[in-house]
Amino acid sequence: MRVSAKADYALRALIEIAVRTDGTAVSAEQLGKAQGIPHGFLQAILADLRRADIVVSQRGQSGGWRFARKPETVTVADVIRAVDGPLVSVYGLRPESVEYDDSAKVLQHVWIAARSSLRLVFEQVSIQDLADGTLPQGVAALTEDEDAWQPH
Repeated sequence: MRVSAKADYALRALIEIAVRTDGTAVSAEQLGKAQGIPHGFLQAILADLRRADIVVSQRGQSGGWRFARKPETVTVADVIRAVDGPLVSVYGLRPESVEYDDSAKVLQHVWIAARSSLRLVFEQVSIQDLADGTLPQGVAALTEDEDAWQPH
């Protein structure tokens, strides 16, 4: 799987909003500076997150961006889907929509299994978990395997 810059920036911006425990809105400029995200790119990301009902914008002197819902209810999967679309796609199609000839039919099962594995991690980890610097136990356990840290 390849994590896009857009998904990475979106998650970093949301963590930045979530670590501000007073719940005040954070300007796009503040988010960009704090996380080194180009302003124009960040504005497009925030618009995607707003369309997905993850953030809302607030106008005025104390304006900026804040969560539309509690950060503990927003998962990494929600964010990736909001900015990049489905977690797994094959030639732009969802895995269940891909059709193969007889000898390659098993590939569809590989794509479905990959999506299932990603869901097991991405749907468990919330933005609040990330802001708190913690991971659910099952996800954290996956990082304890030394082989997980090795490139293949």
